[in-house]
Formats: sequence, C-alpha cells, structure tokens
Amino acid sequence: MDLLSRLNPESSFLVRSIGRLAEEQGMRAYLVGGPVRDLLLKSSNTDLDITVEGSGIRLARAFGAAFGGSKVTVYPAFKTATVLLPDGRLVDFATARQETYARGGAFPAVKPAGIRQDLLRRDFTINAMAVAIGPKTWGKITDPYGGAGDLKAKRIRVLHDHSFLDDPTRILRAARFKARLGFKMEAKTLRLLKSAVAMKVLDTIRPQRYLKDFNKILKEPTSLEAIGCLKEWDAFKAPA
Repeated sequence: MDLLSRLNPESSFLVRSIGRLAEEQGMRAYLVGGPVRDLLLKSSNTDLDITVEGSGIRLARAFGAAFGGSKVTVYPAFKTATVLLPDGRLVDFATARQETYARGGAFPAVKPAGIRQDLLRRDFTINAMAVAIGPKTWGKITDPYGGAGDLKAKRIRVLHDHSFLDDPTRILRAARFKARLGFKMEAKTLRLLKSAVAMKVLDTIRPQRYLKDFNKILKEPTSLEAIGCLKEWDAFKAPA
C-alpha cells in the first residue's frame, strides 16, 4: 500500500522535497503521528509532522532555505523546529528522540534516538506510526506497536504503563481523540487513566498546560462529548 499516494498534491511535493533534502544530508526522514493516522483513516489532514534520524533542526533550516521567504523557528531544548512557508503552511520538524521525566508532569529531558524509540515516547499507538519519505525508502511504514491494528479495531491504547504519569495531559488527549474518532478506550488503558486521575496527576502540571490542551478540545466539533468523557473520568477541571 502506497499510503503517501493519499497526500494532496501540495503536501506530496513538500514531503518529497524534505525526503530528498534529508537523504542528501545523510539523514532519514519520516512523516509521523497524526498525519499517518489520518492517511490510514482516509481523513483530510494538511498537517506535516516530520521526524528525522539525524538533526531535525538542521533539516528544517535546509528546507527553509530551499523555500525562499520561509521563517524557521528553533526550539533547541527539544531538538525541534517549525518552518512557516510563504503560503502560510507550517511544517514541524523533530529529531528522533528518547524522553525521560524527572517527575510526573515535568517537561522531559531529551536525547537523540532511532525512529522505533521515538515512536515509543508518543501518547497512543494510533499516533505511533511513521512512513519513510526518502527517495530510496519512500512509503515504507514503521508500526512497531500495533497502531494500524488499533485503528482497525477503533481502539485507543497507550504504549506503556507510565504514560499518563509521565504526561498527564494525555488524559485530555484521550478524551479528544475518543470523541473525535468515535473510538473506545482499551480496557487496560482506561484502568491506567482512572488510576492516574485518582493519584491527582493533573495537579502536577501547570494550569497553562492544562488550558492549552483543553482549548484544543474546545476547537473540536465533538467538544461536548470530549468534556463528557473528562467528567466521567473525574478529570474535568474548569479553566480559570
């Protein structure tokens, strides 16, 4: 299956350009996360999230230079960058990385890693897939944690038992994706979520972080359903 053939022409051109640039610089680039999920679901998505085995920042700068008038914003602590194209489109670049958390709710410490390790740090299996975009590897899917199977089963599942403890905002994301996609929570994942809520993990994050993810819920057509999930899980906090 050539999943990337489902990209619209504009996105396909950008993705091919990024893949060529990465290969020229001895790096491997992948389309990752939400865009891959939505391509598998045949849903429209113009977001481009690129992860690089190499330096995401260096590739972002090369890509920005190739498209005159682009603005590159770099976030060195997280080894990421965004490129704002002249037409207003935004492309996110990240170095494939591992994350470690000093405590629950804290921002992670990151270090470079391979694509499989990078996917393991993500929130849910349905968002933990990658598609190679280099000319020699174009279209090769990496799905080490069963994301495609969970998509088919319409199931939301975390990748490890500490997921909600490491990043409590994943509780809000679970509600958002459950409502948007009409999926069910995998039984163990729901138990882990409720256990984390009972441990008051949401109190470990700054109100601004909660509000950022809550605002994403409010922008969804299914926001009421998502808020209903949060209330059912005792995870609803009225924004100040």
